[in-house]
Amino acid sequence: MAALSDDVKRRIVQDLACFDTPSQVAKAIKAEFGLIVPLQQVEAYQPGKTAAAKLSKRWLTIFEETRKAFLEDTSQVAISHRAVRLRALNRMAAKAEDKGNMALAAQLLEQAAKEVGESYTNRFKHELTGKDGGPIETRKSKDLTDEELAAIAAGGSA
Repeated sequence: MAALSDDVKRRIVQDLACFDTPSQVAKAIKAEFGLIVPLQQVEAYQPGKTAAAKLSKRWLTIFEETRKAFLEDTSQVAISHRAVRLRALNRMAAKAEDKGNMALAAQLLEQAAKEVGESYTNRFKHELTGKDGGPIETRKSKDLTDEELAAIAAGGSA
């Protein structure tokens, strides 16, 4: 197994804390640092794995802090933003249309419409509520008085 610098170890721990798989982490380490790190060595930095039984307190703390920050702040994940998703759908739809794949382009356009709240469909969503925004009161006609039934028949409400 290769001897790893603290920078490489930190990157491994942080990537694992962000739910990257060991193979994804190994590829990232190779791309960034030019090192080939075996999957077993990567797993040695993932708490809960048998290989990480002797993981030092330092790396365990970094893992826990990174995981907590990652779970609390989804704003750093690009795809969590509607504008990013719409831009990606726009690129995909244009590419599908250029290649003559109209069925896929139509699906992507539909997905984009859903992304913006179905503003390009003929569907309407209505929310019905009762008095003062409360639930709609329902009563059976057998429970109505004669006066209430006469008011309804005359076009009023009970």
